[in-house]
Amino acid sequence: MRRTLRRSPESLFLTIALHAVAYSQSNTASRPTDHAEFTRKLVGAAIERTHHSVRYVSDYVGIPYPGGDVPEGTGVCTDEVIRSYRAVGIDLQKDVHEDMLRNFDLYPHKWQHRPDTNIDHRRVPNLMVFFSRKGEKLPMTTRLEDYSPGDIVA
Repeated sequence: MRRTLRRSPESLFLTIALHAVAYSQSNTASRPTDHAEFTRKLVGAAIERTHHSVRYVSDYVGIPYPGGDVPEGTGVCTDEVIRSYRAVGIDLQKDVHEDMLRNFDLYPHKWQHRPDTNIDHRRVPNLMVFFSRKGEKLPMTTRLEDYSPGDIVA
């Protein structure tokens, strides 16, 4: 199925903002350690992605590892999250795959029986497990004031 992704800057911002905390607490030198600075950069990258035209193409695609991506102008929602993180120097393809290699039993096994660098990071359930393992997971409420950019809500 092929269709154009229709997303507003606000919806993409929300998607990215809800995931940002996963790396804002990292002590790795290649990743920003200041939560506010990291969030600012990631949100900027997410907003920049709203200026790209992307057709929804959910096909399984063989891609290079690390740093691989599906063809420009195609993808699914997770590809936009991945591209936004790459813009701030974080390769979710590599990070998710490496975590799955070490902790595969913690991830859903609906589609696969072993880690796969082509698809691990492109599946929403895998990203949900990865981000909840790497960041603080907050309860859902209906109060906007309960959340800040970068919070993960489960």
